[in-house]
Amino acid sequence: AAQPNGRIAVLLHGRNFPSSYWAPAIKTLNDAGYRVVVPNQVGFGKSSKPDRELHFDTLARNTIALLDYLQIPKADIVAHSLGGMLAVRIARAYPDRVNRLVLTAPIGLEDYRIYVPPIPTEKILESEDRLTAEGYRKQLETNYSLKLPPEQVTPFIDSRFNIKGSAEYPRWLRAFVSSGQMIYREPVVHEIPLLSQPTLFIMGADDHNAPGRPNAPEALRPKMGQNAELAKSLASLMPDARAEVIPDTGHLVFLEAPVKYNELLLDFLGK
Repeated sequence: AAQPNGRIAVLLHGRNFPSSYWAPAIKTLNDAGYRVVVPNQVGFGKSSKPDRELHFDTLARNTIALLDYLQIPKADIVAHSLGGMLAVRIARAYPDRVNRLVLTAPIGLEDYRIYVPPIPTEKILESEDRLTAEGYRKQLETNYSLKLPPEQVTPFIDSRFNIKGSAEYPRWLRAFVSSGQMIYREPVVHEIPLLSQPTLFIMGADDHNAPGRPNAPEALRPKMGQNAELAKSLASLMPDARAEVIPDTGHLVFLEAPVKYNELLLDFLGK
């Protein structure tokens, strides 16, 4: 959309959102001269829904295969939520393919297995299938400390529940549940201090999202999801990292505080 600056940014989406929610960040980067690549991972959005388990290593290989196909040798990665966990795996497995990392309200900053007992996949499938649109809205508002008006949240509700009328719904549901099990079974927090790339965490001060918290013993739940503090602590262990915390924002920090987010994003990537 502007004079090319020779840089490429790959945007990695979260679990509960289609990659289209990156639209404001795409425009910001385009206007600054970046080429932007925004895939839906396998199991998400309009990509195919496998009937087998999902794994971060597979998603990482898929992403690198896409970059190979597009003849992109190296790129900056901007990731949100579950995408942050995937970004860590990509940067660790393919360090020569990543310039800089922007981890936007990532999950996986703690090992959820410490707090949450394992839950059988079939039980989670039943629970997710029973969820109503209104229940999902309340879930997003609570888990993500949303600061968005209802009309901005509705498209996320629609993108999940419109698929219930599709013949692909059973495959979608199994892929969605598999992605949750992937988060639980394949922690990345132990790898984060080993990242060699310059890394910026952009956190919402009110983001206490912690997948699986309702299944944890009640006494342990308050200890989970201290994400801003976890990011600062991890950044201090890394060779080239810092954490920026934006006040009065939740999990969707790039939509809730776009001006500040864009300022931090462009400044960091432009160094």
